[in-house]
Amino acid sequence: MTTVSLPHHPVAVVGAGLGGLTLARVLHVHGIEAALFDLDVSPEARTQGGMLDIHDDSGQEALRAAGLYEEFLTRVHAGGQAVRVLDQDGIVRFAAADDGTHGRPEIDRGELRDLLLDSLPAGRVRWGAKVTDAQPLGGGRHRVTLADGTAFTTDLLVGADGAWSRIRSLLSSARPAYTGVSFVEADLLEADLRHPTSAEVVGGGMLFALGAGHGFLAHRETDGSLHIYAAVEAPEDWLDGIDFTNTEAAKTVVLKEFDGWAESLRALIADADGALVPRLIHALPPGHRWGRIPGVTLLGDAAHLMSPFAGEGANLALLDGAELGLAVAAHPGDTEAALAAYEAKMFPRAQASATRSAVNQSLLFRADAPQGLLDIFASTPH
Repeated sequence: MTTVSLPHHPVAVVGAGLGGLTLARVLHVHGIEAALFDLDVSPEARTQGGMLDIHDDSGQEALRAAGLYEEFLTRVHAGGQAVRVLDQDGIVRFAAADDGTHGRPEIDRGELRDLLLDSLPAGRVRWGAKVTDAQPLGGGRHRVTLADGTAFTTDLLVGADGAWSRIRSLLSSARPAYTGVSFVEADLLEADLRHPTSAEVVGGGMLFALGAGHGFLAHRETDGSLHIYAAVEAPEDWLDGIDFTNTEAAKTVVLKEFDGWAESLRALIADADGALVPRLIHALPPGHRWGRIPGVTLLGDAAHLMSPFAGEGANLALLDGAELGLAVAAHPGDTEAALAAYEAKMFPRAQASATRSAVNQSLLFRADAPQGLLDIFASTPH
């Protein structure tokens, strides 16, 4: 009987998002090549989301380790660190301009993803490669099967495959749970020209317009559009009752949640261009961790999915990828030592951020909102 040997990759990364790409880039800088597999059929398969504030103590450190910090600075959104906080009557309760000193420059997520992707050798990512199964073979090796029936083996398997990671089950039985908040996303295009009132309301950076259990979160994007999140504390099935194929009907249902709010705020949804997009906010338990399993680990949302209310998700994914890459490079030939060193730093950092995200969610939507957020800004220099 002929035995067919499978392709073997010393390092295999499932997921070519920010964390997986950062890991591959840092490894590449140190002369270690990783194979990346992503279920999207191409880099252009879907939009990459809105603006990200890249923190000086996490995301920026990761970009320095990747040798991409100077190039990153050329792509940041000037003025994007401005913040406005309004109450439901549209009254400005806090405003801070972007004077360039806040340490959290904004960049379009797609721009950042392209920066990382372009820093790798051509063909490093295998697109359209959906993982359907991963099994341990012993000795830290794993066999990974793809949807097209092909398979490969690897000495180091990294799950960088997001909230609903297929790799996570090798390490943990945890599943993301609904946080109690639902988003409805919308866009206002060419805002200064077509939606000048909304452009003024949002300002040059980030907007928080908050009331009890409800809010509008928004940011200005580099193309001049406004990206809006209508946030509602609601049962998990609330979005199921909205027909998002009928945009005007969907707007009516969403805006009913904001009866009595200032018309200038309601217009962020009422005047939206294009379809509304529903999104449930899920999180893994703060402090999610696992025992050391040979040859496999997780990073980013696969490891520590959290709500977006501390602005940490993308930053932690970047830092996870960089620190894992540095750990592998620092322990040549000793994968277990590298993974132990990485996880020892990642677990407590992720727990602190996830806890802060959960606390901030409660503060943002409590009965006296936006007072909770105002208290945060009063206690921390912006």
